[in-house]
Amino acid sequence: MSFIELTKISNFRWDRVVLAFIATLLLIATLDHNQLLPSLAFAFESMFGILPFILLSIGVAAYTKASNLDSKVNSISSGNPVVSISVAALFGTLSPFCSCGVIPLISGLLRAGVPLAPVMAFWISSPLMDPEMFILTSAVFGIEFTTFKTIAAFLMGLSGGLIAYTMVRAGFFQDIMRPQEQGGCGSSCAPSSQADNRIYWKFWHSADRKQLFKNEAITNSWFLFKWLALAFLFESLMVAYLPVDKVALLFGDDQWWSIPLGALIGIPAYLNGYAAIPTINSLMELGMGAGTGMTFMLAGSVSSIPAAMSVYALVKKPTFFLYLSLGLLGSITAGYAFELWLVS
Repeated sequence: MSFIELTKISNFRWDRVVLAFIATLLLIATLDHNQLLPSLAFAFESMFGILPFILLSIGVAAYTKASNLDSKVNSISSGNPVVSISVAALFGTLSPFCSCGVIPLISGLLRAGVPLAPVMAFWISSPLMDPEMFILTSAVFGIEFTTFKTIAAFLMGLSGGLIAYTMVRAGFFQDIMRPQEQGGCGSSCAPSSQADNRIYWKFWHSADRKQLFKNEAITNSWFLFKWLALAFLFESLMVAYLPVDKVALLFGDDQWWSIPLGALIGIPAYLNGYAAIPTINSLMELGMGAGTGMTFMLAGSVSSIPAAMSVYALVKKPTFFLYLSLGLLGSITAGYAFELWLVS
């Protein structure tokens, strides 16, 4: 495949994201040139750290499209709303996708016509817990903290899905995707069930569907790459000039506002990946309350800056703010609930 074909498929252009990335690099080089290489290294290492999850999610999304499986997903998820939302929240809690790696799957589900409610349930619960995270968190924080975090992940997804369902039923959120995401990849963005209801499990036997898989994978890869590169670059500046440990020392276990503040600070100050586990453990040893630590971890997992920027590029503002609000409110509620759990 030539470079020209690749750029046509991925809609590569000098868009605002690319220009913003270049402008940020120039600004860093001008104001603090010593920070340029560390910021680039941070962005590269962060991208590389979550690469397996991103590749897995892109592959699943592309396979769903190429196999025509998306034609069945909508009908399956359109049954009993409570059941579909519960299953989505449970699957999200058990899935291995991080807040950034889940974006291609969310994009594919929404474009396939899956209702917002089960998608939101999966969207919120997925980054919060997975089997490997459960083991590592248990080793550091203990089984009580980890079990509560797992339950919180499921309940946050469940409640988020139910709230989204109620609001959609009331007439809100009828138009979710941004226009460029709806039409940027041509007719392949429309649910394929309109033309063909068959499932092609071995899609590679069809040249057209092999091409569809490639197109879908490239489109999602370019979308994630440009937004995550910019987001991780921004995050590197926050880590450099606003260290998470210094910010978190503002919190105490005897202040009523420490948990809400922990949710607000947890978004930009969150360390991607499993590095958050030893970091938050150290902060709790320095005086951060257990409820604040729970909130800090949950809020950052759901809506870290890289994930939030990708979500903002994917959906329209009302849906973005719903997602962000559900993550914040859910993490705050979980923090207070964990405090009550400990004192009971």
